[in-house]
Amino acid sequence: MPAEKVLSVNNLFINFKTDNGIVQAVRDVSFDLYEGETLCIVGESGSGKSVTSKAIMGILANNSIIAGGNIIYRGENLLEIAEEEFYKIRGHKIGMIFQDPLSSLNPIVKVGKQITEATMINSDKLKLMYNDLISEDLIRYKNTLARMNIAIDAERKKLDLFEAETKAKRPRSAGDKALLKEKKAAFKEFVKNTKAEYLKEAEELKKILGETEKRAKKQVKEYKVSVERNYKKAMAELKTELARASGAEEKAAIKARIAAEEEEHTNKLKITKEEAKRRALEIMREVGIPEPERRYNQYPFEFSGGMRQRIVIAIALTASPEILICDEPTTALDVTIQAQILELINRIKEERKLSVIFITHDLGVVANMADRVAVMYAGKIVEYGTADEIFYDPRHPYTWALLSSIPDVDSKEKLDAIPGTPPNMIYPPKGDAFAVRSKYAMNIDFREQPGYFKVSDTHYAATWLLHPNAPKVEMPKIVSERIRISLEEDKKREQAK
Repeated sequence: MPAEKVLSVNNLFINFKTDNGIVQAVRDVSFDLYEGETLCIVGESGSGKSVTSKAIMGILANNSIIAGGNIIYRGENLLEIAEEEFYKIRGHKIGMIFQDPLSSLNPIVKVGKQITEATMINSDKLKLMYNDLISEDLIRYKNTLARMNIAIDAERKKLDLFEAETKAKRPRSAGDKALLKEKKAAFKEFVKNTKAEYLKEAEELKKILGETEKRAKKQVKEYKVSVERNYKKAMAELKTELARASGAEEKAAIKARIAAEEEEHTNKLKITKEEAKRRALEIMREVGIPEPERRYNQYPFEFSGGMRQRIVIAIALTASPEILICDEPTTALDVTIQAQILELINRIKEERKLSVIFITHDLGVVANMADRVAVMYAGKIVEYGTADEIFYDPRHPYTWALLSSIPDVDSKEKLDAIPGTPPNMIYPPKGDAFAVRSKYAMNIDFREQPGYFKVSDTHYAATWLLHPNAPKVEMPKIVSERIRISLEEDKKREQAK
């Protein structure tokens, strides 16, 4: 039975408004994430990896523009939901580990408090129960308003861009001014019609929400009354037993039962600090922090880089998310600690049945993590396939370049540096963005952007080298040599079994 698809990114375009122009950071990115798998997104700095992950988390900068596409999680488009709903997803369903643990942690707050912070914010179980009961209708109402605002904002951004381009013209004609005036009038009409359409629907949903809130308050009140009634009854019985008890041992046992009943009563209504601490210590042990009882009361500066990263992982795990996004979590760590953190993430993934998006610039790290790999360059995925396909049968010149630059103890070939720098994404290249840095570039690479060519059912690459009419090109010798050595080692391991 095939694994369930938990996340789908489709034709995503993300731009950023800057003083120098519009930066096209993500261009037509699509990928799927399946239950229990690790998808690695690899590429140089500025390739759009982190921007894509921030879009999934809903934490893009204010100057961002979602120019197209969607991000589907459990049937919902994350780009169209209200913040109230995203609040229930971010951290709770989709967790994130950032690349610099020191800047992710508050230096003047003990790590124990930072780990339990989210738990204590959501400690009132009656409030959580009420929110759960009204959430479906509340989200439907808020999402309607959110879709209205998104539609209006999208049109406003188009108008702002057109106005900026018009004002930048030198000289400006009377026709330019008239067209701008016409666009502004059309925008006002659009806002009026859009509000009329959505607010009518929102008004009906608000009435339904009001009825749901009344029922929810009643249910919560009934639950609380029931808990209190059962507690009083149980305590009265235990106190009667205590009054009748004669021996010290019998009294001690009843007192222990009274304490347990009090704790159970409290836990039915809220999460106590003691319970939050118990959970935190449990997670600290899970991520491999020694002496968690002592380290719980320490500050971030008292931990090494690797231990700080374990704390960040612990914070991400407190809400038991089903998707974990790791944004270059080993970049600031030395090689030995890197290996330990990678091993930890792999173990947690298996134990908790997580789906992982792992972002890195290092293909060497990918080899130990990935089920599938997406290679990104200049805001686009240029090659996409299983880990074996990317490492043993790479097809894009950029993938070759990344593999050629990885240090290796077995290969005797000289490492190849990638010449030049990534393009300025305010003015993205017309054709293949990697063409100016590639010794394999053909004339067509500078004129037209290549589409995806199918290598296998799971392997695609966007390069004109795969076109039937393209000349036959051999991959760099250092890459082919490494593939040969790796295949020989795999064969020896199989024979040894």
